[in-house]
Amino acid sequence: MTHTKMLEAYPKDLGGIDREKLAECIEACFECSQTCTACADACLSEDMVAQLTKCIRTNLDCADICATTGNALSRHTGYDANLTRAFLEACAAACKACGDECESHADMHEHCRICAEACRRCEKACRDLLSSLD
Repeated sequence: MTHTKMLEAYPKDLGGIDREKLAECIEACFECSQTCTACADACLSEDMVAQLTKCIRTNLDCADICATTGNALSRHTGYDANLTRAFLEACAAACKACGDECESHADMHEHCRICAEACRRCEKACRDLLSSLD
């Protein structure tokens, strides 16, 4: 896992943050961002695209929030715990909304099922890291 290697290579102490949970969360954020982007694109290719407007929007919002959260979690210099919590809470909320939306289409669209699973993993990783910060 590249994120674990980068965390180990960081020259300063990360404080009390759980490195394993941090690495898992960073990886889940980037995986979810890519999966949501791909799901939005797949939705655009469906014949019933008009009925998938909310799903597409939710996918794209979640992808952006996950990518931003993954980037923010990858930076450690000048760490701000309050800002980190806000990123994680926003990402977990976006993943829950996107997971719920994609799940409602999962029986008709395999890409939505896959996306819902990625969203659930990322939401859990964000909540696990959040709980370790308190």
